[in-house]
Amino acid sequence: MKPVSIIGVLDSGVRGLCAEAQQRIRLADVVIGARRTLLLFKGELSPTAQQQDIAEGLSRVPQWVRDAQAKDMNVVVLATGDPMCHGIGRYLINKLGSKLCEVMPNVSTLQLAFSRLGLAWQEVAICSVHSKDAGEWSMSADSEHGLYPILETVRSNPLVAVFTSPENSPDRIARMLIRAGLGETFKLSVAEALLTDNENIIRDLSLSDAAARSFAHPNIVILQRHASQPVTLFGLADESFVQRKPDKGLITKREVRAVSLARLQLRIDSIVWDIGAGSGSVGLEAARLCRKGYVYAIEKNHADFIIAQKNRQKMAVTNYRIQHGKAPDLLADWPDPDAVFFGGSGGELAELIELCLSRMKPQGELVMNFVTLENLALATQTLDALNAQWDVTQLQASRSQPILHMHRMQAENPVWIVCANQGEGNE
Repeated sequence: MKPVSIIGVLDSGVRGLCAEAQQRIRLADVVIGARRTLLLFKGELSPTAQQQDIAEGLSRVPQWVRDAQAKDMNVVVLATGDPMCHGIGRYLINKLGSKLCEVMPNVSTLQLAFSRLGLAWQEVAICSVHSKDAGEWSMSADSEHGLYPILETVRSNPLVAVFTSPENSPDRIARMLIRAGLGETFKLSVAEALLTDNENIIRDLSLSDAAARSFAHPNIVILQRHASQPVTLFGLADESFVQRKPDKGLITKREVRAVSLARLQLRIDSIVWDIGAGSGSVGLEAARLCRKGYVYAIEKNHADFIIAQKNRQKMAVTNYRIQHGKAPDLLADWPDPDAVFFGGSGGELAELIELCLSRMKPQGELVMNFVTLENLALATQTLDALNAQWDVTQLQASRSQPILHMHRMQAENPVWIVCANQGEGNE
């Protein structure tokens, strides 16, 4: 059985191909590609060649190939640039097997874009939104949104390249970054219609400028982070957070926050629940630590809900979503967590403990902060009834305060940190 030839092509058409690739296209009995690509090679195809448009459905391509191979026909798939760089190459190899696929890569459009901009690209992080229309990004969107891969990538990379689509365009990407609080963090360049008569390179736009204009398709977006001060990853000062006024200070204090985050046993990809988020201090720091994970938060007090949103925007934390409501409402729609933090229970403490332990993934950790004996007692009694493993840490920090030309120690309120997991045999 003849392997399918997966050939990388560019908008320069046949001029951008080696002699062997040109020959395979001319001898092909079946040619599969996007309509625009098929038109580029209209004059090179055999008059008897069957043409299949990928727009009819990507999932149909493997069967088209199998049917042609079964008849010992020469099959060519026309891909863009390098088929193994966010292209159809990996998909077809996974479906057909590597022995029945032969990839002939071309220069990637990404390489061309960086060359036109005069930028080295060996350290670039690549993502793609070359898919169905994702719609505009909003602050209520989460990791299921089609543009989220960009946010996930820009969190930890100073140089990002994005394969776009006509709908998921550079201006839409710019608007998303602005709404996520990154409006002053990146500049944006666009390489339009590479290797065509309409090629255009647009350099170093501000995100606000990019958000207000339109761009020719096809295009590649390059995002470059402006030089900035180092970002503190862990242990943010209480003053870093917007807090409720006149009751300023109603947040999980840094000392308690640090111990609670440590006991959550977070990983880089953890899914975290933050119940009773308050100002969002614990959940937002958890999101910064779990840069490939996600934090789902809920807060019943509307004023605190607004404050947490402000803190999210201020810190440009993009893997965090807070909802206004009272737990356990809304939790049914959240993905199962690796870690759960309670900053407040709203009166349903026993019910929430049971729910969270039942939903938590194996080896997950539940961490709860209490300032009253009654809630501490209820929590430990509930954990015993559920046969969970638990321990309690009492933490009482004192902070130095100036007094005349000297300093004294001022005690913070004591906090009980209750940590629990399902225990062996309870999973």
